Amino acid sequence: QAPPLSPPTAMASNVTNKTDPRSLNSRVFIGNLNTLVVKKSDVEAIFSKYGKIVGCSVHKGFAFVQYVNERNARAAVAGEDGRMIAGQVL
Repeated sequence: QAPPLSPPTAMASNVTNKTDPRSLNSRVFIGNLNTLVVKKSDVEAIFSKYGKIVGCSVHKGFAFVQYVNERNARAAVAGEDGRMIAGQVL
């Protein structure tokens, strides 16, 4: 079993649907996600290296990650776009 990607921390909130402009600009949509294999804790572990995650929600085939600010969100998109996770390209 591989070690966790980051130290265990409190799980982020499930809230990723706030509609204020600041929240919208600091949210990342993760499409084509193999959610049969990839869980919320995995998404948080992968995306937490770009900044503090305040919200994370996983749905069938996709997820949203809510960061504190837009800079973190842009870094995550730049770093993870096109990455293969669980056999599927994000």
